[in-house]
This record gives sequence, structure tokens and C-alpha cells, in this order.
Amino acid sequence: MISFNLMILAAGYGKRMNNLTYKIPKPLLKINNRELLRHNIDFFTNLGCEKIIINTHYLYNKIQHCIDEHYSDRNIILSYEPTLLNTGGGIKNALSYFGDNNFIVTNSDILWKEENNQDVKKFINNHQEIETCKLLLAADNNFEGLKKSEGDFRYKDSLVTRWKKNDPYLYYTGLQIINPIIFNLIEDVSFSLNKLWDLLIAKDSLLGEICSSKIAHIGDINAFNQFKDN
Repeated sequence: MISFNLMILAAGYGKRMNNLTYKIPKPLLKINNRELLRHNIDFFTNLGCEKIIINTHYLYNKIQHCIDEHYSDRNIILSYEPTLLNTGGGIKNALSYFGDNNFIVTNSDILWKEENNQDVKKFINNHQEIETCKLLLAADNNFEGLKKSEGDFRYKDSLVTRWKKNDPYLYYTGLQIINPIIFNLIEDVSFSLNKLWDLLIAKDSLLGEICSSKIAHIGDINAFNQFKDN
């Protein structure tokens, strides 16, 4: 079994869920009677995850309660952000929990399922050898739920660049391997991961891999309704 540490991004407001997130943070919305956050924790724990860091902001006390109720015996640490730091800033703020070691990051609104096991195992195998950042991507026919009207990235010879018109549609699955050294490229406290990825693309050093299983992105209320009882 692979040993690794994980960060789950769970600080956002979940505005695309409309009134569903008025009193409940998006990671605690339930799919098949289980919170999205718990789907994430259980999936990656079963793959060998040893420590989990979860960044929080919106309704953070409810996420804390969920962890206390279900995972009091697990090595799970909440990284609270009094001011929302965006995706990149949230990870940078939590780097001290990982030391100099590479770690895995997932968005909390991906519904990881048993069919994804082999793809994710393959992706995170030898993750400590990654010298920059590596993204797991999915083709259009393997990406379900919320997706944009254009692709996220293009992929060639293990390198990732930005999607351009007429390229095949490739979407970011919400899963990446990060070498903490890449945060030396940026001095900002609050920033999007997109800013960091673009800096790596400019250096021809953003890596990628394409998965073969279907990815479910619970990104808005329509996707939630599509999967909530599946």
C-alpha cells in the first residue's frame, strides 16, 4: 500500500449550490447519505493516506464537528483561515504540516468512487519523485457533473499547458501531486492555483496524467441533484 499525506480543499462558500449551502458547507452535502468530505476521507484512507489536512473557512465549526464525530481516532488536522486565502494561498498556508515532503491535494467536491481506485493508485505511485506539480486530467467523455464550455488543459509528452480552441477537451479532476518547493515561485499570501500553474507552464514544468475512469465533479446544484441518490 502507498503511504502519503493529503490536503482536502474545503474552505469555499459553495455558491453554485444556491440555498443548499446557506447553513451547510458544501463539503458536508450528502451523496448517498454520506457527506462529500467523508467520501473523500474514506477513499484516500483506504489507499494508504496517513495524515489529512483540511483547510476551512465558511461554517468551519460544522466541518470540525463532522471530524470530531466520525474521525476522532484519525490523524486529521483542520487548517482554519480567518480570511479566505483562495486555493493556492490555502495550500501555502498549510505547508508546515507537510515539511519538505511531497503531498496530494484534492478538491472536496469530487465524488471519488471505487472505480477510480486504480487510476488514483497509479497517479500517486512514486509521488515523492515529482519535482514540481502533477495534475490528474480527464477527457470529456470521462468527466461528469459540472464542466465548462471549454477545456481546462492540453496534454502532450507528460507536460500540461492551457487549453486552446479546437484542442480535445481535457478537464482537471481536482487531484494533484505537489512538491512544496513550487511555492517559492510566488510571494502572495492569497492566490489561485491557476496563477501557480501558469508560472509552471511558462517553465515547461507542469506535469500531467490522464485517467481512464469516470470522474464525478459535484460542482453545482445540477450535478448534486444528478448524483445525490446514485
